Amino acid sequence: MIRIVLAGQGGQGVLSAGRFLAESGLHEGKEVSYLPAYGPEMRGGTANCSVIISEEEIASPLCTEPDVLIALNAPSFHRFAPKVKSGGMIIVNGSISDAYAGRNDVRIYDIPMNDLALEAGDVRAANMIALGVLVKASGLVQEKSILNCLREKFVAKPQLCQVNERAFTLGMEQAE
Repeated sequence: MIRIVLAGQGGQGVLSAGRFLAESGLHEGKEVSYLPAYGPEMRGGTANCSVIISEEEIASPLCTEPDVLIALNAPSFHRFAPKVKSGGMIIVNGSISDAYAGRNDVRIYDIPMNDLALEAGDVRAANMIALGVLVKASGLVQEKSILNCLREKFVAKPQLCQVNERAFTLGMEQAE
């Protein structure tokens, strides 16, 4: 069972990334829990979600001690990094956050997500950079599962699909 918290600012695609991850797990026949939480503002407020992916039944959707944190901004990194389980993984957006967690018991991937997303074609694809890092570093779900979810969501917007696929690939390269 892997517990993931994805967190950032509204508009950064935190909830979309969590949904892609959860749907990918479902496509692979795994047990999945997806629990979104966001502030009253749609854009600009805080947003986070918990995703649990397991081979066995999930008893509770709550994720108080995540195995993985994906932090797309500094406030989210500093809020959730202390809660990550020892031996866990933190993927942080180094373009807009420091990566100092004050811990040496977790793996930290300090990735310039915004810069890479711009390279892919749109800063809003930073969430896909993060998913690329996660998939490559953990093997939690298969690459093709995420790409299939992307293609389903952006079937009517091929340009957005291409940008997000490039971002996902760049993220996977960063984890190598």
